[in-house]
Amino acid sequence: MEPITIVVVSLAAGTMLLLAVAMSFVLGWANNAFHVEVDPKIVQCNEVLPGANCGGCGYVGCNEYSEAIVLNGESVTKCPVGGASCAEGLAQIMGVEVEQTWPFKAVVHCAATFSQRLLRNTYHGEQTCAAANVISGIQGCTYGCLGFGDCVEACNFSAIFMKEGVPEVVYDPCTGCGACAEVCPRNIITMVPFKTSEMLVIACSNNDFGAEVKKVCTIGCTGCKACTKANDLFTMEGNLPVLNYDAYDPDAVDFSLALDRCKMESLVWVGVPTAEHIEATKDMEVPDKIEADFKTTVDDTEWRG
Repeated sequence: MEPITIVVVSLAAGTMLLLAVAMSFVLGWANNAFHVEVDPKIVQCNEVLPGANCGGCGYVGCNEYSEAIVLNGESVTKCPVGGASCAEGLAQIMGVEVEQTWPFKAVVHCAATFSQRLLRNTYHGEQTCAAANVISGIQGCTYGCLGFGDCVEACNFSAIFMKEGVPEVVYDPCTGCGACAEVCPRNIITMVPFKTSEMLVIACSNNDFGAEVKKVCTIGCTGCKACTKANDLFTMEGNLPVLNYDAYDPDAVDFSLALDRCKMESLVWVGVPTAEHIEATKDMEVPDKIEADFKTTVDDTEWRG
């Protein structure tokens, strides 16, 4: 090797070594200068949380929820995936008591299958609820389920599927994360506190008057108020009944009269029936419909066309 070549290579190697040493000092300084101390409790909370990052707690992910618990005093019961055991673990870390809570589950406020929806037209556009929702005239009911399954695609737990054009919730795997409710453009999926394994819900979202409802659906609620007269937990909000879940006591309430008076089959049991309920209702004709809590459907929707 020529002497000049040896000199050039040596200079290059020496320069790279000096740069490496300089950069190590710079990085070491930056690590100390910009270091953010993390509260050990945040790390501990992260280890207790399931890591699903589903957003069901209302935060972007488990880490953000952990920070909210430790730094802002957020409730430890907001993780729908982790459930009661997760809440207990978080409470032990934070040294707090776990307040009484119930798991929230998804319910669908529309029980009408394709055959029960009147004035339904053929739709050839993008086969999603989000796209179909901005097109008028797809079906007579502008409140009901469109049936394209955006909620099924959004569920990461295989807890919802389409059956005859209506979403059906499988309650064992349902974590209550709310992803299905978030993507429903008509807001007919809501989260209900399951105070027992089976809950009564209102399976209709049509807020029109009875005569108009009958024109578009064979089983829609007509707003007859019969349920409100049969049970004080029902009140009317517009032309639809609302069930007061805060006062809902599964051990004390009796819905048999309300169910008997509902001629449109808009009140349905959802969830997993208990042995006691199966025995108590074995002689009753209880509608076997899709699981459905309550919210109106078009309030948050911008209609075009």
